[in-house]
Amino acid sequence: MPASPAAPSPEPFRCFGTGDALYEAYHDTEWGHPVRDDRGLFERVSLEAFQSGLSWITVLRRRETFRAAFDDFAPEVVAAYGDADVARLLADPGIIRNRAKVEATVANARALLALQAAGGSLTELFWSAAPDAAPPVPRVPGDVPATTPESVALAKSLKAKGFRFVGPTTAYAAMQACGVVDDHLGECPARAVAEAARAAIEGVHA
Repeated sequence: MPASPAAPSPEPFRCFGTGDALYEAYHDTEWGHPVRDDRGLFERVSLEAFQSGLSWITVLRRRETFRAAFDDFAPEVVAAYGDADVARLLADPGIIRNRAKVEATVANARALLALQAAGGSLTELFWSAAPDAAPPVPRVPGDVPATTPESVALAKSLKAKGFRFVGPTTAYAAMQACGVVDDHLGECPARAVAEAARAAIEGVHA
């Protein structure tokens, strides 16, 4: 008698993304992992701004076309964009064609270069928003806030430096995505992975 087929292994618990391979990989290997370079942060802030009012998977599925359209989010390249580049981007079906968001991305690249020229960095500004004490571990999605006092302060600081489309909600989403806070739920296996990645990079930057 042939052996019965093995039962499929149950899907691991995830805070979000289960059922979509791209979303699962993003949840498991990126979300909540620390990003501590200005280009990487500029990309994440830009994509979070484009996500405003939409679902994140909508942006995630277009990330590679976004990177191609915006020269891999190299700030010095995007900062030099002119009217022809804005028109090119608004005609590109591979991205989200929203004039305010496109123009904000260009303005933010210029703000980033100005920040660097003044001796600062987006990395320093962003990570200064890390809470002094780790917030309580969220147990259910409802425990995860949309904004925090730190994200309000970060949004205010970014706007003061000339950044646009960076309200407290967008700032907090970027803080989550870039590991400034870890909002994986307590039972999520990815939480320990993200915490280990953060500990490793904090050791490098200690």
